[in-house]
Amino acid sequence: MRETILATLRHHPFVAEFEPKHVEKLASMAKEIRFERDQMLFREGDDRSEFYLIVTGLVALEVAAPGHTFRVQTLFAGDELGWSAILMGRGKYFQARTLERVDALAFEGSELLAACREDTLFGFVLMQRLLGVVGERLQATRLQMLDMYSPVAARAGA
Repeated sequence: MRETILATLRHHPFVAEFEPKHVEKLASMAKEIRFERDQMLFREGDDRSEFYLIVTGLVALEVAAPGHTFRVQTLFAGDELGWSAILMGRGKYFQARTLERVDALAFEGSELLAACREDTLFGFVLMQRLLGVVGERLQATRLQMLDMYSPVAARAGA
């Protein structure tokens, strides 16, 4: 089973910049997980400790507002989810819901953080990659806000 996880992980874009030994370290912490369609993975504010690499399927990242849910981004195979698990106890910033069945690799945030402290080069590469993910989420949120609140969008919807 570990060889299957390692093979899957080697093909995931998240680890493209990782050294082979760091991919192996990640594989040793991974577990395969499946979510069914329309399953809520977490809600905004939840204290969930898992980080996921999506292998197959689609996940909607959303912001829930009174009476409406706004989709910030749709995540696909090759994307990552749950970066805030590394922050330990800070809560989720979005809610995540599956749009179809999803297969993923799951990692426990505390275990990832311990591995970062143990091997600082691994930690640097992981954190650098996670910062890229945070930047992508900020950009997706920014674009959604511009779409919702720009004068051109308002005129087009009028």
